[in-house]
Amino acid sequence: MSKSVEELIEDLNDQDEFVVEVAAGELEMMGEESVDALISALSHRKKNIRLNAAKILGAMSYPKSINALILTLRDNNKLVRREASTALSRMGQLAVDPLIEILDDEDWRVRGAAAWALGNLKDDAAIEPLEALLEDESGYVRAGAVNAINSIKNE
Repeated sequence: MSKSVEELIEDLNDQDEFVVEVAAGELEMMGEESVDALISALSHRKKNIRLNAAKILGAMSYPKSINALILTLRDNNKLVRREASTALSRMGQLAVDPLIEILDDEDWRVRGAAAWALGNLKDDAAIEPLEALLEDESGYVRAGAVNAINSIKNE
């Protein structure tokens, strides 16, 4: 008997890595059928569920998850934020403008994650907004901007 989407999402927090991998694989293979539940899981109280939901959404690359992943850049857990940033960097061209828009967010973690993701997307449109971050008060944001600009220019 196969599990429901909700049961699979709960399995993303299992102590057994094999159970987590199987659940992640099944959710990914469900495709669009699991996207809304995965988007909801980005705000789950359990960190591992949020982290794995972001990872799966990144692998699936459905554009409808971009805004939810951007909101997840504010998560209180740095591993979840990092996974959301990685997921966004896999979304391609559709994620560029939303990421550029949050480069001026008040949270340095959000600005930095957006910069790193833009570097992975390698879109020339991001260079000028990233250059504005070279004077940011946060070393993490400045490093992300430098890395991203170099990544884009050296492609």
